[in-house]
Amino acid sequence: MKKLQLLAGGLVLASALVCSQTSRTHDLKLLPENVHWGYYDAAVKPVLRVASGDTIRVETMIARGLQRLRAAGVKEDEIPDALKAVERAVTERGPGAHPMTGPIFIEGAEPGDVLEVKIVGFEFLHPYGVSGFIPGGGTLPDEFPFVRFHLVRFDARAGTAAFAPGIMLKLAPFFGSIGVAPHPLVGRISSGPPGAHAGNLDNKELVAGSTLYIPVAVPGALLSLGDGHAMQGDGEVTLTALETSLRGTVQVSVRKGRRLKWPRAETPTHYIAMGLHTDLDEAARLATREMIDFLVTEKRMNRDEAYILCSVAADLHVTQLVDGTKGVHAMLAKSMFAR
Repeated sequence: MKKLQLLAGGLVLASALVCSQTSRTHDLKLLPENVHWGYYDAAVKPVLRVASGDTIRVETMIARGLQRLRAAGVKEDEIPDALKAVERAVTERGPGAHPMTGPIFIEGAEPGDVLEVKIVGFEFLHPYGVSGFIPGGGTLPDEFPFVRFHLVRFDARAGTAAFAPGIMLKLAPFFGSIGVAPHPLVGRISSGPPGAHAGNLDNKELVAGSTLYIPVAVPGALLSLGDGHAMQGDGEVTLTALETSLRGTVQVSVRKGRRLKWPRAETPTHYIAMGLHTDLDEAARLATREMIDFLVTEKRMNRDEAYILCSVAADLHVTQLVDGTKGVHAMLAKSMFAR
């Protein structure tokens, strides 16, 4: 029996070694042919095909393009040539504002599967970001009916940003939008509102070390990424985070037999359930239901106990208020569960 156990252990180890040896790292550069601007659509041809378990370094461009940078006072010689090339060449845009890099076809992903996107790390494509507001946008549009953008320069090595004299911010970069293509019958959808495809979640918890789980609707999933943020507050009240251009490294894996209706996530310390709805109260209800469902299916709790645990231990955060479809995410600490 001991001999058999050793043999089985050796087979498992060999299998793991084969997997690690065959997984690859890909670079997806910020080039016009790799960008679709303002939408998710199953009809967009993939620009890269990868295997489950592969890692991708993805370059993305600031939302709304160079307009914001120039409005904030960035000089022309400070803007990378790659951004200018995309701005000139990609003229089919909308209905959303986000240049999206992709889509990426993940081999083996089928409708009903879950795509796991592990966030490995980030680099900045330029050492500054902008934030601000425009008329009609944000949480207080009547009080700020004009245009104002603010340039913030980074010290990437220190991980800080000087917002103003005496105000130093800690950088926490993430992709505002990570999503897959919707069902072909849905057609083209805006990159603005998030949904079951994930998309423009604007969830500041999705920093390096976190993992996003997205239900797959089309073969290959067709993953796209964009809307780089250097940091953001929960709510994103002006409609902008600290907007920037990022090179992000992600690892993608197909999870068979793990069905989800809505995106979920986890950080090294917390489980995250998400609620997305045009009504903030409904978004909170959906986030609560999703966390209850997580506890029932993953932690084997009964529904009554799961609901009570959410009340005493889960924190509901307003993800964002400004994308039409509002977001609430429920966070539950992993430390409460026995290993």
